[in-house]
Amino acid sequence: MSLLEVSNLFVSVDNRDILKGVDLEVNAGEVHAIMGPNGSGKSTLANALAGRQGYSIESGCIRLDSVDVTSLEPEERSHRGLFMAFQYPVEIPGVTNIEFLKTAVESHRAAHGCNEISAVEFMRNLRSLTARLELNPDFLKRGVNESFSGGEKKRNEILQMLCLHPRIALLDETDSGLDIDALQVVARGINEFRSPANAIVLVTHYQRLLNYIAPDYVHVMMDGRVIKSGDASLALALEERGYGWLEES
Repeated sequence: MSLLEVSNLFVSVDNRDILKGVDLEVNAGEVHAIMGPNGSGKSTLANALAGRQGYSIESGCIRLDSVDVTSLEPEERSHRGLFMAFQYPVEIPGVTNIEFLKTAVESHRAAHGCNEISAVEFMRNLRSLTARLELNPDFLKRGVNESFSGGEKKRNEILQMLCLHPRIALLDETDSGLDIDALQVVARGINEFRSPANAIVLVTHYQRLLNYIAPDYVHVMMDGRVIKSGDASLALALEERGYGWLEES
């Protein structure tokens, strides 16, 4: 079952053409890795799919569960099951992680006609998740990402994903800046989320994350286009040979 369909997507940023006709189809239960050199359009694709301000869709279509969401606001896309983990998570001083997560969860529940979750159940679930992600419980009382280490910020993104149970998760370079221990914890959280009912799109530069999260498909982007797709072996070839051989072929 197709969860995400991207058709001939053209996107500009600051009046510069970045994406130049991207096609992508992601089905339930699949993990897709998006790779490519700096400036190839990987993060632009993720941000455009999430509806981030400043990413202008010039033409093309984005569908979630067969519904056209191209013109929807980010929160509407989120309510329909799309989650975005940012390459550079922002700090939100004055808003604690507990407040942020509770508000986000309740917003999603309300959008789907569900009753509010009890405080006891919410905290029980949250404490269980923080323990599995090896986060100090005290961090829940701190401002969102405020004075967090790089590893804490990335684990916090995974915590948000596990709390919200999206249909499709876009993870933009979640592995960047992580040491090996933090990388393993983040990968464990992503694998915990993975199921036949949802899907994951990983934007990454390196094979090292894919050592822990086996992708079903690997796509290589260059100059705003997907120039090659394959299975997990394609990522291994890129690790060994770089991108030059693709430009020459």
